Amino acid sequence: MRKTTRKMWAAAAGVTGIALLATACGSSDSGSGEPAADGDEQITLTIGTFNEFGYEELIPEYESLNPNIKIEHKKAATADEARANINTRLAAGSGLSDIEAIEVDWLPELLQYPDKFTDLTSDEVEGRWLDWKSAQATDPEGRLLGYGTDIGPEAIAYRADLLEAAGFASDRESVAALFGGDDATWDKFFEVGKEYTAKTGKPFYDSAGAIYQGMINQVEAAYEDPDTLEITAADSAEVKDIFTTVLTASTQDKLSAGFAQWSDDWQSAFQNDGFAVMLAPGWMLGVIEGNAEGVTGWDIADVFPGGGGNWGGAFLTVPTQTEHPEEAKALAAWLTAPEQQIKAFKSKGTFPSQVEALSSQDLLGQTNEFFNNAPTGEILANRAAAVTVTPFKGPNYFAVNDAMGSALTRVDVEKTDDIDTSWTKFVEAVKALG
Repeated sequence: MRKTTRKMWAAAAGVTGIALLATACGSSDSGSGEPAADGDEQITLTIGTFNEFGYEELIPEYESLNPNIKIEHKKAATADEARANINTRLAAGSGLSDIEAIEVDWLPELLQYPDKFTDLTSDEVEGRWLDWKSAQATDPEGRLLGYGTDIGPEAIAYRADLLEAAGFASDRESVAALFGGDDATWDKFFEVGKEYTAKTGKPFYDSAGAIYQGMINQVEAAYEDPDTLEITAADSAEVKDIFTTVLTASTQDKLSAGFAQWSDDWQSAFQNDGFAVMLAPGWMLGVIEGNAEGVTGWDIADVFPGGGGNWGGAFLTVPTQTEHPEEAKALAAWLTAPEQQIKAFKSKGTFPSQVEALSSQDLLGQTNEFFNNAPTGEILANRAAAVTVTPFKGPNYFAVNDAMGSALTRVDVEKTDDIDTSWTKFVEAVKALG
């Protein structure tokens, strides 16, 4: 079993003074996923999520199916907020929800401590998920520590009205062709952006950070050596080239609106024509619709530079702190079943990771009224099929990517550094991780 040192864990987690115990908090029986309580015992389960999981209607449905279960949904505004909460309460040894959602970028940190989470292995869910999805939540001993929720196949969301005003065709097929269709490249993406900005004098996309994320997720091992776990990002010519390319296009060519995603300014920009396109994994569709409420013109094209890319995705875990491991496991299994994940997709655009769901006509026939009745089920299924790279994300991935986010922000958002200066600071920050 590969492990990093406790010093590396503390740096990666970004928490000072974490003193995780070497022993488990009382690992629970993996069981079958069936509730352990009898029908008359009243139990309250808590579930912690972040952003949009599409559970608002599913939770009442589960309660109606299980009258002895009451569910309290604790929803963090962002994944970073959820991560900080989990790290703090994991270190304290108490206070975690019965079910905690974990984002794929910081899951490797927590996999270093598998005894803090219930083994969710069960014959009933064997083969439910895409193999690579399950592998992300499986520790070296073969324990499944998270039930997969969504994956994030990416397409391009765009404002049809803004493209039309700039003289571009705006129907989905034409926009896909504009970026190169099946042969779409990042060079072509930036070329179209330059043309749009030259015609309008306005930004093309929302954030340099988002574009960087789309590009780096097509690199097999961007930040760490998969065999040694050595951090390699500071010496990677490929990472530096992506960093420089994105920031050159964003600031010198003025393609970026200069927003940090999730910021107040970014949210407000949806209401004032702040940008024309953005990269859109399935889970982003619900975010766009929420921020752009009342705005018409949004659509989504079945295309992505470089062919395919996956941004994000999450898992439901059951910390061993829970007093109701079997009931929590049963709820997590139900929420991540194909039927429920299709309902979550219809609600918030979270694209299923379950094999059965991916071939369901209920999913493939799904359209989204807000996005001009786009066939979002079919588009995202096509985008998922186009993904050919599953990036390696080790225990330091989050910390390195966080340092990269700061480096991009200094240039694109805060405008305090030039590209070379910010890269130098990134290198220093990465080397400080050890």
